[in-house]
This record gives sequence, C-alpha cells and structure tokens, in this order.
Amino acid sequence: MRKILLVEDDQNLNRGVTLCLTKEGYEVLSCFDIKTAKALFQKDSIDLIISDLSLPDGSGLDFCRSIRRQSNVLILMLTSYNQEYDIVSGYEHGADDYVTKPFSLMVLVSKIQALMKRIPDLGSQTLASDDLVLSLSEMTVKREGELLLLSKTELQLLVLFMENPKQILSQDQLLHKIWDIKGNYIDSNTVSVNISRLRQKIGKEKIKTVRGVGYLWVNEVQNG
Repeated sequence: MRKILLVEDDQNLNRGVTLCLTKEGYEVLSCFDIKTAKALFQKDSIDLIISDLSLPDGSGLDFCRSIRRQSNVLILMLTSYNQEYDIVSGYEHGADDYVTKPFSLMVLVSKIQALMKRIPDLGSQTLASDDLVLSLSEMTVKREGELLLLSKTELQLLVLFMENPKQILSQDQLLHKIWDIKGNYIDSNTVSVNISRLRQKIGKEKIKTVRGVGYLWVNEVQNG
C-alpha cells in the first residue's frame, strides 16, 4: 500500500482529503504543521508528500526544499495562488506537481495516480552517457562521481531520455510517459519547466530542443 504524508492546516480540508485518499486505497499520515511532518517523514517510509504552501509554522516551499535535500520522494504542493511565479517557485524548490485551491477531489486523485506511476519497478541496471551514470535499481545519478539530487520527475525524464538516445521525444510523448496518459490537468509549461531544471543539473548541452518537434538526447548511452 502506497503511503502519503498530508500536511494541511485547514482541518476540514485535511479531514476530507484523508478520507478520500483512504477510500482510494492509500495509507494517509496527516498533520497540520511542518514540525510534525518532519518527524513523521523521518520515522516512516513515505511515497508521496502533499503539502500546503502556507503553514502555521513556516513556508511549504521551505519544507519542500528541506525534504528535497535529503530525499527524492514525490512532492505535490497545494496552493491558493495561481500566479506563474508561485508555480515555478514550487518546481524550483523541488516539487513534482501542484494543485491550485479550490480543487476537486477528482483532480487531486488524478494527479496522485499520475505521480504514483513514476515510482519505478526496475532491475539492477546502469546507463552511462558522457559524465553521467544512472543506476536504475537505486534511482540515483552521479555526474563525474558526484551524486546529483534530482526530483522524481527529473529522474523519470532522465531515464526516458537515456533509454531513447538520439531519438526525438515530443511533448505529447513525454506527457504520456511521465504524466497521465492524455495530459489531463497538466499545465502546458510543465514539460519545458522540468526539462529546464534537469538541464541545469546534468548539463544544458545533453538535451537538445528540436524546435516545433520535441527534445533529443544527443550523446551515446551504454548499458551496464
């Protein structure tokens, strides 16, 4: 059973989301502040964190960033804001996706289901390209021997590119493989924002933009 940590200080919303996700078959650990959330995260094995942006003892963005420094766990942000700056800030702090309040529980469940599909079931294998080594069994990436901290989305993008080197992948293909099948509830800038973040960490020259077509992993890849 997949385990979700919910951090939401609105008690009614917290209760409603917890009930809904429990009915969907998830185990939900719910709390109302960052201090409790950090304690629960350290003590349990969490598959996904759902966190409000504004919490009584601090910023959800700061909480997201602190978690991302130590883990590649999936992170979904809940925000009352709908400005592009706030959305991009969430991605920059390590969030994998976001939902803007008010939202329907159906949309939230769809987002969660799409995120959960990214948790890999892979054998012991490595992919190497230029100065990168990707372990598919451990889902870790090293660049020149140094461990890189990538979000789940960035890791899944990297796997997809390295498994399909020198092949153009369209935005629709990336949405199909990494987000939900038809790209429902996915912002049109999601692909480009996440690829931009990935480029900054692995080297901008490794992924080429083919204007009007898609993206291309330019280097050879060796299987190990």
